[in-house]
Amino acid sequence: MHIHILGICGTFMGGLAVLARASGFKVTGCDANVYPPMSTQLVSQGIELIEGYAPQQTQLKPDLFVIGNAISRGNPLMEEILNRNLPYISGPQWLSEYVLRAKWVLAVAGTHGKTSTSSMLAWILEYAGLAPGFLIGGIPENFGISARLGDKSSHQPDQQESSSFFVIEADEYDTAFFDKRSKFIHYRPRTAVFNNLEFDHADIFPDLAAIQQQFHYLVRTLPGNGLIVANGLEKNLQQVLAQGCWTPIEKFGVDEGWQTKTLTEQNIEITYQDKSYGRLRWDLLGEHNRMNALAAIAAARHAGIPPDIAIAALSQFKNVKRRMEIRGIVNGITIYDDFAHHPTAIKTTLNGLRHKVGNARIIAVLEPRSNTMKMGIWKDNLAASLEIADQIYCYANHSEWDVQSALSPLGKKANVHYELVQLINSIGVIACPGDHILIMSNGGFGGIHEKLMKSLAHPQ
Repeated sequence: MHIHILGICGTFMGGLAVLARASGFKVTGCDANVYPPMSTQLVSQGIELIEGYAPQQTQLKPDLFVIGNAISRGNPLMEEILNRNLPYISGPQWLSEYVLRAKWVLAVAGTHGKTSTSSMLAWILEYAGLAPGFLIGGIPENFGISARLGDKSSHQPDQQESSSFFVIEADEYDTAFFDKRSKFIHYRPRTAVFNNLEFDHADIFPDLAAIQQQFHYLVRTLPGNGLIVANGLEKNLQQVLAQGCWTPIEKFGVDEGWQTKTLTEQNIEITYQDKSYGRLRWDLLGEHNRMNALAAIAAARHAGIPPDIAIAALSQFKNVKRRMEIRGIVNGITIYDDFAHHPTAIKTTLNGLRHKVGNARIIAVLEPRSNTMKMGIWKDNLAASLEIADQIYCYANHSEWDVQSALSPLGKKANVHYELVQLINSIGVIACPGDHILIMSNGGFGGIHEKLMKSLAHPQ
């Protein structure tokens, strides 16, 4: 069977392409915005990429077109598909029907931490010998790929022979232009992690209540023999569960659930209902990662993995690309790449870096690129999320609001640029050995990492 994927270079659709090819499908795809790491991953998998959405792509005569949620009416290829009444399906529905149907699905949902927690959970299962499949919105360093089909395992409890475990990052974003339900509605998990819940995706959700409704739709699909692993500190999640729940719940972050006792920043004790399950020694920083670890350990236990094995696995966890990833050190200046694009994530990431570097100077470089950021929904929260940095540079060419005014509470340490070259040159003027430059964006940011490192290596 031949499938042709529209929007193939998106994180989700690119992972889907890898799964489809591993399942024996012929896979081709197209996109209008191709950049690493997804484009590199697809090429390495032998998947043909076509630039743009020319209607002539229907001449490939695939059996089915798989439509990404970046595709809208007016797209020339989509219009040709509709006019000719050719078969099409959304990415999440295709995944549900062709990959997830016979799996024990472990889904990780929430505004923040989905990628990191999914990666931790997949690695725990891998370490325990369960060879899980997974589809993650990033590239875990332990695997080097964002998606794989997984192998059947003889160690799967309470499973039919044809089934296996599958870890998926459960995004609340809408499915497609013709299906406005959240993606995760299609996944039918047995184990569900609810990390947190804030308002986001203002381009598709009018308010927090609309997102909570989608989360409750997901709750309604969970079986009675499943498990919800929920952040006990999140009132917004508690409101969702209070609407009705038919599945057992384990909480983390609260006295009656899973907790961490911090011995040092990177040496923590894991407890559940006051019983200690061991100490985790790892390289990750920040309270958010400790909470992610608790969620992953609890979800893995539901899949039959003892907490001590999960803790041992996490001691070898290497994080995810674009999550505080060191891209290079040039003339004593360390450059990091991070996916943070929501004020909560920005503040959390900067706090983690501050714990790591102490009093060293932090230069925060931000591209407010998400749809919610472009709309200015978080403009009143942005300055506070950045204040821990010593210098702030903002690339504002995507923004539909007055970024300079929004950052004015930060005073002279805030710098706003509308040209990438000027921004890079400005950073180059002030950067000194010992500085830590944290670049934050949910996109390619114009290749700033390599350009900045080149500029720092050859100062004018």
